[in-house]
Amino acid sequence: MAIFSVYVVNKAGGLIYQLDHYAPRADTEKTFSFPLDLVLRPHDERVVVAFGQRDGIRVGHAVLAINGAEVNGRFTADGKDVLEFLGNPANYPVSIRFGRHRLTSNEKLMLASMFHSLFAIGSQLSPEVGSSGIEMLETDTFKLHCFQTLTGIKFMVLADPRQTGIDALLRKIYEIYSDFALKNPFYSLEMPIRCELFDQNLKLALEVAEKAGPFGPGS
Repeated sequence: MAIFSVYVVNKAGGLIYQLDHYAPRADTEKTFSFPLDLVLRPHDERVVVAFGQRDGIRVGHAVLAINGAEVNGRFTADGKDVLEFLGNPANYPVSIRFGRHRLTSNEKLMLASMFHSLFAIGSQLSPEVGSSGIEMLETDTFKLHCFQTLTGIKFMVLADPRQTGIDALLRKIYEIYSDFALKNPFYSLEMPIRCELFDQNLKLALEVAEKAGPFGPGS
């Protein structure tokens, strides 16, 4: 069981804090001869697999590294275009690492804003007045849990579907936010949270939740 990440979104839908706690790696690295038996295409400033699946490499996976060197979007570590590099027979055999691309800061901001809108839509669709909005989204690989405070701040946790004690963890995170962000004289409401004590206590709470599940009295 694991807790993957934590997001804090202000009442306007802006991302004010994000922590990647655990990222499962599903990267696959293979050595290829020319010609490459996968079809690659540029997509959103990345090079991804458009056709052909083999040995754990799937359509949608991005090129993450070439010959052990991390790629930068559509360019190799030394600034060459990835597709041009892989189209040159002289560069083979070549080792390529594929996997799910890592979200950029801008993508995280956009996703937080999108969930804020979905949360509001969920409240409006409810047949009952005063709905709390979306509290959980479930997939086969993770669950997204959301707790909104009375002031409109949303605390979101992405965790393994089998992870227990998330409701208590969300309230613990709210407690940490109240103690180490709101009581910080240098913190302004609705602004990004940059507080070392907040970081330390949040990481400790996540570790406790992973190992022990629900928080007990006085935890």
